[in-house]
Amino acid sequence: MTISRLLRGNIRAGDVVVISEKALSIAMGRTVDEAKVRPRLAARLLARIWMRIVWGRFLSRICNLSSVTASRLRSYPLQEGAAHKQLALSYAGPLQSLRHGSEGGIDVSNVPYSYASLPLENAELIAHNILDALRKDNPVAMTVLIVDSDKTYTWRTIHISPIRNALPGILSLNVIAYILGRAFRLRPRSTPIAMVGTPLSVEEALRVAALANRARGSGSGRTAWDMAEKFGVGLTEVTWKSLSEIKHRPIVVVRRTSL
Repeated sequence: MTISRLLRGNIRAGDVVVISEKALSIAMGRTVDEAKVRPRLAARLLARIWMRIVWGRFLSRICNLSSVTASRLRSYPLQEGAAHKQLALSYAGPLQSLRHGSEGGIDVSNVPYSYASLPLENAELIAHNILDALRKDNPVAMTVLIVDSDKTYTWRTIHISPIRNALPGILSLNVIAYILGRAFRLRPRSTPIAMVGTPLSVEEALRVAALANRARGSGSGRTAWDMAEKFGVGLTEVTWKSLSEIKHRPIVVVRRTSL
C-alpha cells in the first residue's frame, strides 16, 4: 500500500506527515549485506582498539552511556564489527567511522541478518514526490518531514548533530556533536533531514520529530544488540519473519495544534 493510499482522507490542513528515513531506505532497496564486506586493516583496528578500548572504557564514561552499553562496546564483535566499520569507512569516511553507531547514517537495527540500511541520497526530492502524491488525495496545506532517529542536541538556540545531511540550521559536527551532546546532557531529539510543503522553523521541526519518534517507538529495539536479545538470537541471526511480527510505525501524522 502506498503512503498516499494509506493516508487518504486522514490529513487535515496544517498536519505534518513525518516519515522514517530508514523505512524509506529499506523500501527503496538501499541495503548492504555486510557479510560480503571484506574489512581492511584500518577497519579491524577500529573494531578492536577504537571501539573496545576508546569507546568501551573512556568515551562511554564521558558520554554518560549506560553500563550495559559500555559492556557491549568492550566486547564489540571483531568480525562483524570490522565489516561494519569498513562499510562506514568506504561510504561515509574516517570521521563518521569514529562514531560508535549509525556511522554516516548507516543503521543495522531493525534490519535482518547482516544487512545494513544506507541513508537516502536525495531525501528532499523524495519528500517532494511524497508531498505531490499526498496532495492528489488530500488537497490541503501540509508539511512532509523525513526524519532520522539519530539525535540532534540543542543548547538554547544552537542545534548540533553528527548527521551530515540534517536540515539547514542544524550544525553537523560528526562524532564531536554526539560527544558534546551526551557529555553535557544537551536536549536530544530526532533529526529532520528533509522538509517540504508548509515550512516549519528548525525548532518546530525538531519538536515535531520528537513527538513522532515518541509515537513511533523503537520497533524491535534501539540497537542491534537490543534486537538480537529480543528474539534470543545472535547479532546477525534476526530474520525478516521475526521483524514482521513487530509493529512498526514508519509514518506518523502530527497535528500542529499539539505543538
